[in-house]
Amino acid sequence: MEIAQYTKDEYLISTDKSKLDISVIHDFLSSSYWAEEIPLELVKKSIENSLCFGIYKEDSSALHSVAQVGFARVISDYTTFGYIADVFVIKEKRGIGLSKWLMQCILKHPQLQGLRNLCLMTSDAHTLYEPFGFKKIPIPENFMAKKIDGIYKKNNK
Repeated sequence: MEIAQYTKDEYLISTDKSKLDISVIHDFLSSSYWAEEIPLELVKKSIENSLCFGIYKEDSSALHSVAQVGFARVISDYTTFGYIADVFVIKEKRGIGLSKWLMQCILKHPQLQGLRNLCLMTSDAHTLYEPFGFKKIPIPENFMAKKIDGIYKKNNK
Protein backbone atom coordinates (compact mmCIF):
# COMPACT_ATOMS: atom_id res chain seq x y z
CA MET A 1 0.00 0.00 0.00
CA GLU A 2 1.28 3.44 -0.89
CA ILE A 3 2.40 5.56 2.06
CA ALA A 4 0.32 8.68 2.70
CA GLN A 5 1.83 11.74 4.36
CA TYR A 6 0.22 14.99 5.45
CA THR A 7 1.99 18.04 6.88
CA LYS A 8 0.80 21.00 8.92
CA ASP A 9 3.19 23.50 10.47
CA GLU A 10 5.89 21.44 12.24
CA TYR A 11 3.73 18.28 12.37
CA LEU A 12 3.57 15.26 10.09
CA ILE A 13 0.98 12.50 9.85
CA SER A 14 2.27 9.43 8.04
CA THR A 15 1.10 5.88 7.34
CA ASP A 16 4.73 4.73 7.10
CA LYS A 17 4.98 2.01 9.76
CA SER A 18 8.78 2.27 9.82
CA LYS A 19 8.40 5.71 11.47
CA LEU A 20 6.27 4.41 14.36
CA ASP A 21 7.79 4.54 17.84
CA ILE A 22 6.40 1.30 19.24
CA SER A 23 7.49 2.20 22.79
CA VAL A 24 5.44 5.44 22.72
CA ILE A 25 2.41 3.55 21.41
CA HIS A 26 2.77 0.70 23.91
CA ASP A 27 3.34 3.06 26.85
CA PHE A 28 0.18 4.99 26.03
CA LEU A 29 -2.04 2.01 25.26
CA SER A 30 -0.93 -0.07 28.24
CA SER A 31 -2.15 2.68 30.57
CA SER A 32 -5.33 3.53 28.61
CA TYR A 33 -8.81 2.55 29.79
CA TRP A 34 -9.41 0.43 26.68
CA ALA A 35 -6.15 -1.56 26.51
CA GLU A 36 -4.84 -1.47 30.07
CA GLU A 37 -1.75 -3.66 30.51
CA ILE A 38 -1.75 -4.80 26.86
CA PRO A 39 1.44 -6.78 26.18
CA LEU A 40 4.00 -5.30 23.80
CA GLU A 41 3.75 -8.33 21.50
CA LEU A 42 0.03 -7.69 20.97
CA VAL A 43 0.62 -4.02 20.17
CA LYS A 44 3.18 -5.06 17.55
CA LYS A 45 0.78 -7.62 16.05
CA SER A 46 -2.09 -5.10 15.94
CA ILE A 47 0.15 -2.64 14.09
CA GLU A 48 1.26 -5.28 11.59
CA ASN A 49 -2.39 -6.01 10.73
CA SER A 50 -3.70 -2.43 10.51
CA LEU A 51 -3.43 0.76 8.50
CA CYS A 52 -1.57 2.99 10.97
CA PHE A 53 -1.39 6.76 11.25
CA GLY A 54 1.42 8.28 13.33
CA ILE A 55 1.59 11.95 14.30
CA TYR A 56 5.10 13.35 14.56
CA LYS A 57 6.63 16.67 15.60
CA GLU A 58 10.05 17.84 14.54
CA ASP A 59 12.38 17.86 17.52
CA SER A 60 14.47 21.01 17.27
CA SER A 61 16.78 19.78 20.04
CA ALA A 62 18.11 16.98 17.82
CA LEU A 63 19.33 17.23 14.26
CA HIS A 64 16.80 15.69 11.82
CA SER A 65 14.85 14.06 14.60
CA VAL A 66 11.12 13.68 15.08
CA ALA A 67 9.09 12.62 18.08
CA GLN A 68 5.85 10.66 17.88
CA VAL A 69 3.01 12.53 19.58
CA GLY A 70 -0.07 10.62 18.42
CA PHE A 71 -1.43 7.50 16.77
CA ALA A 72 -4.48 5.78 15.34
CA ARG A 73 -5.07 2.61 13.39
CA VAL A 74 -7.77 1.35 11.08
CA ILE A 75 -8.72 -2.29 10.72
CA SER A 76 -10.38 -2.74 7.34
CA ASP A 77 -11.09 -4.90 4.31
CA TYR A 78 -10.71 -1.65 2.29
CA THR A 79 -13.99 -2.44 0.54
CA THR A 80 -16.99 -2.34 2.87
CA PHE A 81 -15.91 -1.98 6.51
CA GLY A 82 -13.43 -0.14 8.70
CA TYR A 83 -12.91 0.15 12.43
CA ILE A 84 -10.92 3.06 13.89
CA ALA A 85 -9.00 2.08 17.01
CA ASP A 86 -6.35 3.17 19.49
CA VAL A 87 -6.67 6.89 18.74
CA PHE A 88 -4.53 9.10 20.97
CA VAL A 89 -2.51 12.29 21.22
CA ILE A 90 -0.04 12.50 24.08
CA LYS A 91 -1.18 14.73 26.93
CA GLU A 92 1.42 17.45 26.27
CA LYS A 93 0.15 18.00 22.72
CA ARG A 94 -3.60 17.98 23.33
CA GLY A 95 -5.79 21.02 22.72
CA ILE A 96 -4.08 22.25 19.54
CA GLY A 97 -6.24 20.41 17.00
CA LEU A 98 -4.05 17.37 16.30
CA SER A 99 -6.82 14.82 16.93
CA LYS A 100 -9.19 16.65 14.58
CA TRP A 101 -6.49 16.81 11.92
CA LEU A 102 -5.78 13.10 12.45
CA MET A 103 -9.45 12.29 11.86
CA GLN A 104 -9.47 14.42 8.70
CA CYS A 105 -6.44 12.53 7.38
CA ILE A 106 -7.96 9.14 8.20
CA LEU A 107 -11.24 10.01 6.51
CA LYS A 108 -9.58 11.26 3.32
CA HIS A 109 -7.15 8.34 2.99
CA PRO A 110 -7.57 6.87 -0.52
CA GLN A 111 -7.87 3.24 0.68
CA LEU A 112 -10.76 4.10 3.00
CA GLN A 113 -13.04 5.74 0.44
CA GLY A 114 -16.39 4.12 -0.34
CA LEU A 115 -16.66 2.04 2.83
CA ARG A 116 -20.26 1.24 3.73
CA ASN A 117 -19.50 1.11 7.46
CA LEU A 118 -16.84 2.95 9.40
CA CYS A 119 -17.11 2.65 13.14
CA LEU A 120 -15.30 3.19 16.41
CA MET A 121 -15.91 2.93 20.12
CA THR A 122 -15.34 5.64 22.71
CA SER A 123 -16.43 6.41 26.23
CA ASP A 124 -15.12 9.97 26.37
CA ALA A 125 -14.49 11.52 22.94
CA HIS A 126 -17.93 11.86 21.36
CA THR A 127 -17.40 15.58 20.72
CA LEU A 128 -14.30 14.76 18.66
CA TYR A 129 -16.05 12.26 16.40
CA GLU A 130 -19.55 13.74 16.00
CA PRO A 131 -18.45 16.59 13.66
CA PHE A 132 -17.06 13.90 11.33
CA GLY A 133 -20.46 12.23 11.01
CA PHE A 134 -20.11 9.55 13.69
CA LYS A 135 -23.34 8.93 15.57
CA LYS A 136 -24.70 6.55 18.14
CA ILE A 137 -25.72 3.27 16.53
CA PRO A 138 -29.12 3.96 14.91
CA ILE A 139 -30.63 0.56 15.70
CA PRO A 140 -28.59 -0.66 18.66
CA GLU A 141 -30.60 -3.85 18.97
CA ASN A 142 -29.08 -4.95 15.63
CA PHE A 143 -25.54 -4.54 16.99
CA MET A 144 -23.90 -7.41 18.81
CA ALA A 145 -20.47 -7.68 20.37
CA LYS A 146 -18.40 -10.10 22.36
CA LYS A 147 -16.23 -8.03 24.66
CA ILE A 148 -13.88 -9.30 27.33
CA ASP A 149 -13.02 -6.45 29.70
CA GLY A 150 -9.66 -6.47 31.41
CA ILE A 151 -8.30 -9.23 29.16
CA TYR A 152 -4.72 -7.88 29.35
CA LYS A 153 -4.60 -7.37 33.11
CA LYS A 154 -2.12 -9.68 34.77
CA ASN A 155 -4.55 -10.75 37.50
CA ASN A 156 -7.04 -12.00 34.85
CA LYS A 157 -4.67 -14.64 33.50
